[in-house]
Amino acid sequence: MSTVIEQSVQARMVASAPRMETLPATLQYDPSDPFAVRMAFPAPATLEGTEVSWEFSRELLAAGIDAAAGVGDVRIRPFGYERTVLEFHAEEGIAMVHVRTAELRRFLDRAQKTVPVGDEHRFLDLDRGLTDLLGGSH
Repeated sequence: MSTVIEQSVQARMVASAPRMETLPATLQYDPSDPFAVRMAFPAPATLEGTEVSWEFSRELLAAGIDAAAGVGDVRIRPFGYERTVLEFHAEEGIAMVHVRTAELRRFLDRAQKTVPVGDEHRFLDLDRGLTDLLGGSH
């Protein structure tokens, strides 16, 4: 049985206004999907009024803490020493949030202790993945 790691973080929405709004967000790492990280924003924090979550690679998060990383829907880069910027690109526009780098490092450390980088393949359920892909039941 795998243990899902969840960590609440305070994200600060970057807007044109001088004051950044603080938003609650949750980072999640599930060893059954060992390459992915999920970041969710609760309904009251979104324009749509529904929970919004983004899924991206753990490797992208780790790389983006130290240098600009990502070219697709999710881009991550350091912002000074204490913060990291996560950019989420969608048809509606771009959302940019700042998160304390120490919180991201703590989350990644917990994920590393659960599934060491390089050992992800040992946690994949290939039989289930093939069953899902082929439309079978499990």
